Order: sequence, then C-alpha cells, then structure tokens
Amino acid sequence: MVIQTDKLNRSFKSFIEKQELFFVATAASDGRVNLSPKGLDSLKIINDNQIVWLSVTGSGNETAAHVLETPRMTLMFCAFEGDALTLRVYGTAKMIYPRDKEWAELYDMFPDYAGARNIFVLDIDLVTTSCGTSVLEMPVVRKRAETELEPWYAEMGQSGVDAFWKKKNVNSIDGKPTGIFEE
Repeated sequence: MVIQTDKLNRSFKSFIEKQELFFVATAASDGRVNLSPKGLDSLKIINDNQIVWLSVTGSGNETAAHVLETPRMTLMFCAFEGDALTLRVYGTAKMIYPRDKEWAELYDMFPDYAGARNIFVLDIDLVTTSCGTSVLEMPVVRKRAETELEPWYAEMGQSGVDAFWKKKNVNSIDGKPTGIFEE
C-alpha cells in the first residue's frame, strides 16, 4: 500500500536506520539532475520532520552546487533485504560547511571521517512509499567507503584534501559553484 505523509513515523525511522545505503537526488534550475549513492554512518534522524547527513569528499560536489541554487532534495531508501519497500523523503535542504558555527554540534553526531566536507539538514515536507518489488534482494559484501575511500582521505591529510577540493569540488559538472571555499 502506498503511503503519503508529511513526516517520518516510527516504522519509517526504523527502516531508515537499518539501511546501509541511501540515494540523494538534487537538481539546479537548469543543467543535469544529480543522483548519488551514500553510505558510511552518515545519516541521522533528528525528529519526525528533519534528517541530517554528512557528505564525505567525492569525485564531484554536485549536491552542494544544486542546494546553493535550489534547495530541493530527495532521499531514497530501498530494502535490499527482507520485505520489499522503497521510501522517499522530500524536502528543503540547508548546507553546513566546516567553517560554519553549526558544524561542530552537528558533526559530533557522526564518526570522525577524513574528508568530511558538508552536512546537509533536510526539512521534510513529504514522505512516500512504493512497493519496491523490482529492487534486487542482495547482501552487503563489503563496505568500500570504510576500506578504501575514508582511509585514502585520511592518508592525504587536510592539506591534501583541500588540494583535491580545489581540483575536483569547486564547481559542479555544469560549472555551478559549490561554495566549498569561502568566497
């Protein structure tokens, strides 16, 4: 049965907390739509109407560029084990950088990941479900972010991460600024 509501209920929260992977979708007013997979222990439910998630450095920074221009965001969670379910959470996002005063309080909710670059605060306005029966059932074999991605940024150190940001994270693939550095 399809559900549409304006908040997370206990069942939705429980489902989200069990997921090893979620997807983030954003779009600016023009250009490409971005859809990114996210892992690690990088998402926290604040209350029925708010989720925060930590973005660790990647090969691009599309989500940041889009949120600066158009703060719409959709998170999607799929059941890869157990009963089929797809849960989408829609809302308006705000981005926090390490330089922002809110960073310390929010970052304390997460493990200390090397390469952490932004925290997104999503104010929820719609939650929907769909059957999810077309999603494959499959186990988690290995958490690559923990064994490859995070150690790579840790070895770089902050100066190496900053250099990587300057090379790969300053603009989106459509040339939109990401705000990674104060301007």
